[in-house]
Amino acid sequence: MIIQTIAFYAFAAVTVVSAFMVIAARNPVHSVLYLILAFFNSAALFLLLGAEFIAMILIIVYVGAVAVLFLFVVMMLDINLAELRQGFLRYLPIGAAVGLVLFAELMLALGVWVVSPTAAGSIAANQAALARTSNTEAIGKVLYTDYFFLFQAAGVVLLVAMIGAIVLTLRQRAGVRRQKIAEQIARTRDEAVTVVKVPVGGGI
Repeated sequence: MIIQTIAFYAFAAVTVVSAFMVIAARNPVHSVLYLILAFFNSAALFLLLGAEFIAMILIIVYVGAVAVLFLFVVMMLDINLAELRQGFLRYLPIGAAVGLVLFAELMLALGVWVVSPTAAGSIAANQAALARTSNTEAIGKVLYTDYFFLFQAAGVVLLVAMIGAIVLTLRQRAGVRRQKIAEQIARTRDEAVTVVKVPVGGGI
Protein backbone atom coordinates (compact mmCIF):
# COMPACT_ATOMS: atom_id res chain seq x y z
CA MET A 1 0.00 0.00 0.00
CA ILE A 2 2.89 2.34 0.77
CA ILE A 3 4.49 1.56 -2.57
CA GLN A 4 1.22 2.34 -4.37
CA THR A 5 0.93 5.63 -2.51
CA ILE A 6 4.49 6.61 -3.40
CA ALA A 7 3.93 5.59 -7.03
CA PHE A 8 0.69 7.61 -7.15
CA TYR A 9 2.35 10.80 -5.92
CA ALA A 10 5.37 10.26 -8.18
CA PHE A 11 3.23 9.80 -11.30
CA ALA A 12 0.98 12.71 -10.27
CA ALA A 13 3.97 15.02 -9.77
CA VAL A 14 5.46 14.12 -13.14
CA THR A 15 2.04 14.64 -14.77
CA VAL A 16 1.64 18.11 -13.27
CA VAL A 17 5.18 19.18 -14.20
CA SER A 18 4.92 17.84 -17.74
CA ALA A 19 1.49 19.49 -18.18
CA PHE A 20 2.99 22.81 -17.10
CA MET A 21 5.89 22.36 -19.51
CA VAL A 22 3.43 21.77 -22.37
CA ILE A 23 2.43 25.42 -22.17
CA ALA A 24 5.77 26.76 -20.91
CA ALA A 25 8.15 25.20 -23.43
CA ARG A 26 9.30 27.59 -26.14
CA ASN A 27 9.73 24.90 -28.77
CA PRO A 28 6.41 23.38 -30.00
CA VAL A 29 8.08 20.02 -30.59
CA HIS A 30 9.17 19.93 -26.95
CA SER A 31 5.60 20.79 -25.92
CA VAL A 32 4.26 17.77 -27.79
CA LEU A 33 6.89 15.53 -26.20
CA TYR A 34 5.91 16.81 -22.74
CA LEU A 35 2.29 16.11 -23.68
CA ILE A 36 3.18 12.50 -24.48
CA LEU A 37 4.93 12.24 -21.11
CA ALA A 38 1.81 13.59 -19.38
CA PHE A 39 -0.35 11.01 -21.17
CA PHE A 40 1.94 8.15 -20.10
CA ASN A 41 1.91 9.21 -16.46
CA SER A 42 -1.87 9.73 -16.54
CA ALA A 43 -2.24 6.20 -17.88
CA ALA A 44 -0.14 4.95 -14.98
CA LEU A 45 -2.42 6.78 -12.55
CA PHE A 46 -5.48 5.13 -14.08
CA LEU A 47 -3.80 1.74 -13.76
CA LEU A 48 -3.23 2.38 -10.07
CA LEU A 49 -6.92 3.27 -9.72
CA GLY A 50 -7.98 0.02 -11.45
CA ALA A 51 -9.24 1.69 -14.66
CA GLU A 52 -7.17 -0.33 -17.10
CA PHE A 53 -9.50 0.39 -20.05
CA ILE A 54 -9.00 4.16 -19.82
CA ALA A 55 -5.25 3.62 -19.39
CA MET A 56 -5.09 1.61 -22.61
CA ILE A 57 -7.21 4.21 -24.41
CA LEU A 58 -4.75 6.92 -23.33
CA ILE A 59 -1.79 4.94 -24.62
CA ILE A 60 -3.30 3.65 -27.86
CA VAL A 61 -5.44 6.61 -28.96
CA TYR A 62 -3.89 9.71 -27.41
CA VAL A 63 -0.22 8.73 -27.48
CA GLY A 64 -0.25 6.43 -30.49
CA ALA A 65 -2.44 8.59 -32.71
CA VAL A 66 -3.25 12.07 -31.43
CA ALA A 67 0.11 13.08 -29.95
CA VAL A 68 2.08 11.61 -32.85
CA LEU A 69 -0.24 13.45 -35.26
CA PHE A 70 0.38 16.67 -33.32
CA LEU A 71 4.12 16.07 -33.61
CA PHE A 72 3.93 15.56 -37.38
CA VAL A 73 1.74 18.66 -37.84
CA VAL A 74 4.04 20.85 -35.73
CA MET A 75 7.10 19.67 -37.65
CA MET A 76 5.37 20.16 -41.03
CA LEU A 77 4.14 23.69 -40.21
CA ASP A 78 7.73 24.96 -40.11
CA ILE A 79 6.90 27.48 -37.37
CA ASN A 80 9.17 30.49 -37.13
CA LEU A 81 9.95 30.67 -33.40
CA ALA A 82 11.60 34.09 -33.67
CA GLU A 83 8.43 35.52 -35.24
CA LEU A 84 6.27 33.98 -32.51
CA ARG A 85 8.41 35.48 -29.77
CA GLN A 86 8.18 38.95 -31.32
CA GLY A 87 4.42 39.08 -30.73
CA PHE A 88 4.53 37.58 -27.25
CA LEU A 89 4.71 40.88 -25.36
CA ARG A 90 2.05 42.48 -27.55
CA TYR A 91 -0.54 39.81 -26.68
CA LEU A 92 0.60 39.33 -23.09
CA PRO A 93 -2.01 41.75 -21.56
CA ILE A 94 -4.86 40.04 -23.42
CA GLY A 95 -3.63 36.60 -22.42
CA ALA A 96 -3.21 37.67 -18.81
CA ALA A 97 -6.74 39.14 -18.77
CA VAL A 98 -8.24 35.93 -20.18
CA GLY A 99 -6.27 33.90 -17.66
CA LEU A 100 -7.51 36.02 -14.77
CA VAL A 101 -11.11 35.69 -15.92
CA LEU A 102 -10.79 31.91 -16.17
CA PHE A 103 -9.13 31.76 -12.76
CA ALA A 104 -11.92 33.87 -11.22
CA GLU A 105 -14.58 31.62 -12.77
CA LEU A 106 -12.76 28.55 -11.46
CA MET A 107 -12.65 30.00 -7.96
CA LEU A 108 -16.36 30.84 -8.12
CA ALA A 109 -17.18 27.31 -9.26
CA LEU A 110 -15.08 25.78 -6.47
CA GLY A 111 -16.64 28.16 -3.94
CA VAL A 112 -20.19 27.02 -4.64
CA TRP A 113 -19.29 23.34 -5.17
CA VAL A 114 -20.69 21.11 -2.44
CA VAL A 115 -20.96 17.35 -2.04
CA SER A 116 -24.51 16.08 -2.13
CA PRO A 117 -25.55 14.61 1.25
CA THR A 118 -27.00 11.60 -0.56
CA ALA A 119 -23.84 10.91 -2.59
CA ALA A 120 -22.26 8.59 -0.01
CA GLY A 121 -25.44 6.55 0.28
CA SER A 122 -25.81 6.26 -3.49
CA ILE A 123 -22.21 5.07 -3.88
CA ALA A 124 -22.58 2.52 -1.09
CA ALA A 125 -25.84 1.21 -2.57
CA ASN A 126 -24.23 0.64 -5.99
CA GLN A 127 -21.07 -1.05 -4.74
CA ALA A 128 -22.48 -4.55 -5.25
CA ALA A 129 -23.59 -3.78 -8.80
CA LEU A 130 -20.27 -2.10 -9.62
CA ALA A 131 -18.35 -5.13 -8.35
CA ARG A 132 -20.08 -7.33 -10.95
CA THR A 133 -19.46 -4.88 -13.83
CA SER A 134 -16.21 -4.38 -15.71
CA ASN A 135 -14.77 -0.94 -16.36
CA THR A 136 -15.51 -1.07 -20.06
CA GLU A 137 -19.13 -2.08 -19.53
CA ALA A 138 -19.66 0.59 -16.86
CA ILE A 139 -18.21 3.34 -19.05
CA GLY A 140 -20.34 2.24 -22.00
CA LYS A 141 -23.52 2.24 -19.96
CA VAL A 142 -22.88 5.69 -18.51
CA LEU A 143 -21.56 7.21 -21.74
CA TYR A 144 -24.43 6.09 -23.97
CA THR A 145 -27.27 6.65 -21.50
CA ASP A 146 -26.89 9.48 -19.00
CA TYR A 147 -24.23 11.44 -20.92
CA PHE A 148 -25.29 10.60 -24.48
CA PHE A 149 -26.08 14.18 -25.52
CA LEU A 150 -22.87 15.51 -23.94
CA PHE A 151 -20.96 12.80 -25.81
CA GLN A 152 -22.53 13.91 -29.08
CA ALA A 153 -21.82 17.57 -28.25
CA ALA A 154 -18.16 16.70 -27.65
CA GLY A 155 -18.06 15.08 -31.09
CA VAL A 156 -19.45 18.25 -32.68
CA VAL A 157 -16.87 20.39 -30.86
CA LEU A 158 -14.06 18.14 -32.09
CA LEU A 159 -15.43 18.32 -35.65
CA VAL A 160 -15.50 22.13 -35.52
CA ALA A 161 -11.96 22.17 -34.13
CA MET A 162 -10.77 19.89 -36.93
CA ILE A 163 -12.36 22.09 -39.61
CA GLY A 164 -10.85 25.18 -37.97
CA ALA A 165 -7.39 23.60 -37.95
CA ILE A 166 -7.71 22.75 -41.65
CA VAL A 167 -8.84 26.29 -42.50
CA LEU A 168 -6.05 27.89 -40.46
CA THR A 169 -3.32 25.75 -42.00
CA LEU A 170 -4.62 25.96 -45.58
CA ARG A 171 -2.21 28.06 -47.60
CA GLN A 172 -2.26 29.22 -51.19
CA ARG A 173 1.21 29.14 -52.66
CA ALA A 174 2.20 30.25 -56.14
CA GLY A 175 3.57 27.53 -58.38
CA VAL A 176 2.08 24.67 -56.35
CA ARG A 177 -0.11 22.26 -58.32
CA ARG A 178 -3.28 21.41 -56.38
CA GLN A 179 -5.53 18.46 -56.96
CA LYS A 180 -8.80 19.37 -58.76
CA ILE A 181 -11.06 16.37 -58.34
CA ALA A 182 -13.92 17.73 -60.51
CA GLU A 183 -11.63 18.25 -63.49
CA GLN A 184 -10.07 14.82 -63.00
CA ILE A 185 -13.46 13.13 -63.03
CA ALA A 186 -14.75 15.15 -66.02
CA ARG A 187 -11.84 14.43 -68.34
CA THR A 188 -12.19 11.84 -71.10
CA ARG A 189 -9.96 8.96 -72.05
CA ASP A 190 -8.49 10.85 -74.98
CA GLU A 191 -7.46 13.71 -72.66
CA ALA A 192 -5.93 11.42 -70.10
CA VAL A 193 -4.17 8.81 -72.22
CA THR A 194 -1.58 9.40 -74.92
CA VAL A 195 -0.73 6.49 -77.17
CA VAL A 196 2.76 6.65 -78.57
CA LYS A 197 3.91 4.24 -81.24
CA VAL A 198 7.44 3.29 -80.37
CA PRO A 199 9.51 1.91 -83.26
CA VAL A 200 11.27 -1.34 -82.83
CA GLY A 201 14.59 -0.73 -81.12
CA GLY A 202 13.69 2.90 -80.36
CA GLY A 203 12.46 2.49 -76.82
CA ILE A 204 13.94 4.04 -73.75
